[in-house]
Amino acid sequence: MTFFDQAGWNGRTYLGGWTELGSVADITSPSTGDIIGSYSTGSAADVHTAADVAQTAQREWAATSPEERSAVLRRAAALIERNVDVLARWLSDEAGSAGGKAAFEAGLVAAEFHLASATAMVPYGQLLRSGRPRLSMARRVPVGTVGIISPFNFPGILSARSIAPALALGNAVIIKPDPRTTVTGGLFFAAILEEAGLPAGLFSVVPGGADVGTALVDEPRVPVISFTGSTPAGRAIGARGGQLLKRVHLELGGNNALVVLQDADVEAAASAGAWGSFLHQGQICMTTGRHLVHADLYDRYVELLTEKAAHIPVGPPSSGAPLGPIIDAGQRDKIHAIVTDSVAAGARLTAGGHYDRLFYEATVLADVSPGHRAFDEEIFGPVAPVTKFSSIDELVGLVNSSDFGLSLAILTGNAYKGFELADRMPSGILHINDQTVDDEAQAPFGGVGASGTGARFGGHEANIEAFTETQWVTIQGDIATYPF
Repeated sequence: MTFFDQAGWNGRTYLGGWTELGSVADITSPSTGDIIGSYSTGSAADVHTAADVAQTAQREWAATSPEERSAVLRRAAALIERNVDVLARWLSDEAGSAGGKAAFEAGLVAAEFHLASATAMVPYGQLLRSGRPRLSMARRVPVGTVGIISPFNFPGILSARSIAPALALGNAVIIKPDPRTTVTGGLFFAAILEEAGLPAGLFSVVPGGADVGTALVDEPRVPVISFTGSTPAGRAIGARGGQLLKRVHLELGGNNALVVLQDADVEAAASAGAWGSFLHQGQICMTTGRHLVHADLYDRYVELLTEKAAHIPVGPPSSGAPLGPIIDAGQRDKIHAIVTDSVAAGARLTAGGHYDRLFYEATVLADVSPGHRAFDEEIFGPVAPVTKFSSIDELVGLVNSSDFGLSLAILTGNAYKGFELADRMPSGILHINDQTVDDEAQAPFGGVGASGTGARFGGHEANIEAFTETQWVTIQGDIATYPF
């Protein structure tokens, strides 16, 4: 039997083992519209059951040695690497990922598990000075059970970056993946972790809609929620978590600016801008959502970007096309409405603006201004809005006019000048002479403002902060004496 044989999990999910829940949902390919499988959907009651199972298993897991936890994560990473083609195929079939994007994402997933295996072994506290004759220290202890709600766009990596470190640090995990990417956001990891020897009960997948997500946030035995998704949904989850005194990590949307300064190489800038806006159909929180170009380079930049967009093939990933489908009709219609509304408001369409089924062409909008939907909103589609600026103060005002603050890119002939300029434009991620889309397992990731609650992913420090609690401990040889 091949690994992740569909006959073994079709119509099921993973809750203490492969199981059938209340009902079954179809897996539909956005490229073809064909039904390519099914999975079992859960309910609020199933979240409660998963928390029951997790609570018992987590106590034993937290008591295991860090070497043992690290070994499980290492085996999982090796399994992912051996089956990277399986994950990449499902990313293409289920999420509409082009071949290059699918392979890149699958590689990142393996890297997250490798990093997590090391996180299990890093120092987990510090010695503190004390005014009394005793040992005083702070140590990090597992939070218990972590609830994860992951999105459809990069379902593998955006699930793995919470699953792997949470488990490595001694926690159990309950995940609710996006219903459109339940395989690549959940079930694939269940198979990997089971094969790697993770004890039963530590990882559960409860697929479903908003009711399941609400139940996960409300579950009293889940003290930490890790959410990646839209800003409106994140605000609601954050508000509810605050009421329940839970820690909620929010990685939300972006309307990221790519700045092309007067001294930039315009040909290289247009290439970077095209990649930043069109990779994975623009369905990335880090996508370049606004191209802010100095007036001296503006016309040439628009010309070059338009030419690149016009020659990017769009089609099913199986065809080799670098642009695949939008995830569903609702998202496609939102993209098209933003494009048409912006053109009606004065923007100039220079490429694209059309679609066939879920395949939306790479689109360039020139002469975009604040007040146009393409400038003000996160599009989440293959659209590159271009805006002209003439002075640095004008540029700073344009960048900072957005409530989002995830990723900022500055293209310039003087890298240090760009670095100094960035201090005037708050952002969680900054790239000098690169576009806005990048991620590495060991790098901190997160945004400010409407983009989320800061860097809660990436690297040992961020992961330990995210998935453990700090406990102060003192030890002394004799019982302390007091005046009464």
